[in-house]
Amino acid sequence: MCKFNPEYYRQKARQEALIQRRNHKTDFYNGIYDRWQDPVLTREHLPIEWRFDLNPATNPYFMERLGVNAAFNAGAIKLNGKYYLVARVEGNDRKSFFAVAESDSPVEGFRFQDYPVILPDTCPEETNVYDMRLTQHEDGWIYGVFCSESKDTSNPDLSAAVAAAGIVRTKDLKTWERLPNLVTLRSPQQRNVCLLPEFVNGKYAFYTRPMDDFIDTGSGGGIGFGLCEDITHPVIDEEIITSARRYHTITESKNGAGATPIKTEKGWLHIAHGVRNTAAGLRYVIYVFVTDLNEPWKVIAEPGGFLIAPRDWERVGDVSNVVFTNGAIVDDDGSVYIYYASSDTRMHVASTTVDKLLDYAFNTPADALRSCDCVAQRCALIDRNREYIESHEE
Repeated sequence: MCKFNPEYYRQKARQEALIQRRNHKTDFYNGIYDRWQDPVLTREHLPIEWRFDLNPATNPYFMERLGVNAAFNAGAIKLNGKYYLVARVEGNDRKSFFAVAESDSPVEGFRFQDYPVILPDTCPEETNVYDMRLTQHEDGWIYGVFCSESKDTSNPDLSAAVAAAGIVRTKDLKTWERLPNLVTLRSPQQRNVCLLPEFVNGKYAFYTRPMDDFIDTGSGGGIGFGLCEDITHPVIDEEIITSARRYHTITESKNGAGATPIKTEKGWLHIAHGVRNTAAGLRYVIYVFVTDLNEPWKVIAEPGGFLIAPRDWERVGDVSNVVFTNGAIVDDDGSVYIYYASSDTRMHVASTTVDKLLDYAFNTPADALRSCDCVAQRCALIDRNREYIESHEE
């Protein structure tokens, strides 16, 4: 009979209770989306067998041998009636890897598969991988586009790195084929890249984030758009800026694609992220914009300000004051589940509908860019409300 340390059974019971816990909507209200109370993924969801040596002979004190620091920044997809998150899991050693969690529910009950994702090791210089966006493409493949990080060997600084867009594809989220990294001829580095689900002019369409180096966007003006002929040899000659960075806005420092764009009758719906600098460091928020169906590089709606920002305990974690999304799922009834990480530590979910997001995108005023004009916007709203109240008073 197999024997385990008594602590194994206690930890197993705690984890099972965590996975089976029912999630509930919070009392947060803005009419656009609902926040759910509990995270859908945390480090505590990771299988115990991934962290502990279960053999008492080799681990008499039942210690974590391969610790896990966080589970966050998950791509998302729905397949065969199940909800899947491909999470970034960061070990205590700072290396990230991908792991697939699945559930019958979009808001609770996520359980990791037996093994992490095994990516083909085709890039000897690659040190770290993270933040996969999943696209179910019309060519029949599911593509994962992620950040492939390597040491910048031209710079003696140990923190100097190079970011590239890695590409894999799969049919079942179990077997993955590695393709060459994306090459953008006019941008030395790339991250936060995602693939549109449909061809554009017969070509694969990517949203990019041009960068001059690993952290700073430099001359990169915002979220880019580019086409490539052959995804098995992915090269983008030219990038067009779509959602641009602007001074004194939520995208001042940088912005990047988030979840794979959602096709709607009014346009491609983007749930992206924007970054500004503060005295406490960078602050990441989530925002929305819409691009034209036929010209998906052309922004046709971009409401001012953020959609989701870190609140309360979401602000606490490894990288504080951050919310970040690279995955959303649309159900057949038009429900949308936005999966977002808080402070590079855990995964949350917010729920809404396509109709609500489109109403928000097209009917919320754009950023007026100057304080006096923003006050004018607000005063105009107050005046309309006063007129409405007076006209409906008995």
